[in-house]
Amino acid sequence: MIYIKDVVKKYHIRHGEVTVLNHINLTIKPKENVGILGCNGSGKSTLIRLISGAEQPSSGSIKRLMSVSWPLAFGGAFQGSLTGLDNLRFICRIYEVDIVSRIGFVQEFAELGAYFKEPVKTYSNGMRARLAFAISMAIEFDCFLIDEVIAVGDSRFHEKCQLELFEKRKDRAKIIVSHQPDFIKRHCDKAAVLEKGVLYSFDTVDDALIFYDKHSIST
Repeated sequence: MIYIKDVVKKYHIRHGEVTVLNHINLTIKPKENVGILGCNGSGKSTLIRLISGAEQPSSGSIKRLMSVSWPLAFGGAFQGSLTGLDNLRFICRIYEVDIVSRIGFVQEFAELGAYFKEPVKTYSNGMRARLAFAISMAIEFDCFLIDEVIAVGDSRFHEKCQLELFEKRKDRAKIIVSHQPDFIKRHCDKAAVLEKGVLYSFDTVDDALIFYDKHSIST
């Protein structure tokens, strides 16, 4: 389970303080796929960072009783001077998983060829994203965090990512934040809408989509 209780997130800016998330409450159960819809700037990515532990809430609490991934395809934590292989080794050590058994999977899945043993700073954005997604799949989590639609690489590689995440890991919980209703409807068991820092939860995905649609039209 993941319990998000009365979470507030504020940032200090030049002209004072802004509240991005305002008393958020949400519970995620094992194997549950939860969608969070929101327009750009609604606080979706901030919420994902808080759930992952990359940032801490200003107040409230997040209790994780299952292992949680970093946001998928996020390569911001890579050390640019290290090779893709060395970054994999480093991450495996952090998560205390066997390195040797993961190398072949990541090398094949990321499709980097000889670049797998070259510094990550020489990679294109697409190559970094492929490596990040492959490593995300190499480390087994109870809950995967998905910030917007997974669209890594070309259509063929995109389909491979969808299969790996939503078919082979259909027994894992997922938290998906997006502004695309079709993606949420296709993959989620329940959904909520994040609007101006306030999270509105609904019993069904359809109810959340109706609320989101009205909000999108009005804005």
